[in-house]
Amino acid sequence: MATIKELAKCCGVSVATVSNILNNKPGASDKTRKLVLEMADKLEYTPNVVAKNLKLQKTRSIGVIAEDMTIFSIPDVIDGITDYCQELDYQILLTNLRLFKKYDDTYYNRDDYYGQVGLEIKKLMEKQVEGIIYVAAHERVIRCIPDTLPIPAVMAYGYSKSMKVPSVVVDDVHGAAEIMQYLLNHGHKRVGVITGKPDSLHAQARLVGYQQALFQNRILYDPSLVIEGDWTRESGYRCACQLLEKGVTAIFCMNDLMAGGVYDRLEELGRNVGSDLSVAGYDDRELSGYYRPPLTTVRLPLHDIGHKASELVIGLINGQELETDAENVCSVGCKLLIRKSIKSIE
Repeated sequence: MATIKELAKCCGVSVATVSNILNNKPGASDKTRKLVLEMADKLEYTPNVVAKNLKLQKTRSIGVIAEDMTIFSIPDVIDGITDYCQELDYQILLTNLRLFKKYDDTYYNRDDYYGQVGLEIKKLMEKQVEGIIYVAAHERVIRCIPDTLPIPAVMAYGYSKSMKVPSVVVDDVHGAAEIMQYLLNHGHKRVGVITGKPDSLHAQARLVGYQQALFQNRILYDPSLVIEGDWTRESGYRCACQLLEKGVTAIFCMNDLMAGGVYDRLEELGRNVGSDLSVAGYDDRELSGYYRPPLTTVRLPLHDIGHKASELVIGLINGQELETDAENVCSVGCKLLIRKSIKSIE
């Protein structure tokens, strides 16, 4: 493969002339332009894009730091990041911290891994990325990106609590209110809830959405119908036992795994989801469509969160400015998926 110097030598012109012609700059005659382009094609000349970008101090690359690629939410967020970056001809450099593999979910309430994040940011900056996106596995406050970072950064699926680092998160309040309204529209007034862990921002926001729907429909909130789960199928089974004793006609599970536990308990009792008890989930995990009957749930906007995070960071790279008097939080809406697990009652 020929270099630009070899191409210039074959054409009998200067390197500067070849560079100007290849970059569509004026100054060369039509004859010279034709000669250079034909020779470039003949020699299969390919510009050194990396060298060119380094000279211009533009690598068109984004560093992406993922907490753990094995968590169900992260691949779709990264797919959204990649989707938008490809549209604008940016590449991503991906780092997987593997935090869940190392610490399980205990790291959600710790900050001792921030040093590891700092090292990865340093490595990415050494590769001259123009911006950084941090992808969390579970929404929470994460202060691992310093405000002094000299390049733009965005937090995806988490809260940076920084006016200099925008956050892109899911609108869990509206998502929970929407699926609750669907249950209420089908005649269910006594709806039990299986929450996630109490320190989870997801669980807290979804409970607010549940309460909002009750308030807007003038139904008194009954805290005895809210049972604390821990996101696992086993906790869904356990909480279902308690809620069935309270005479609920429907159960809203704050994730699809716990809904699976409700299915398990009803099967043991010889009762059917849908006809005997309505069940709603959240997240739209792949398995939810294979439950029998398929589970009515809420799809998280994971791809859209990644897409928006890319839009923000590339916008900042290109000179867009952030609001300076507030945290920059972008909430992305969910989608209700209606299947067969909810029936109308009088």
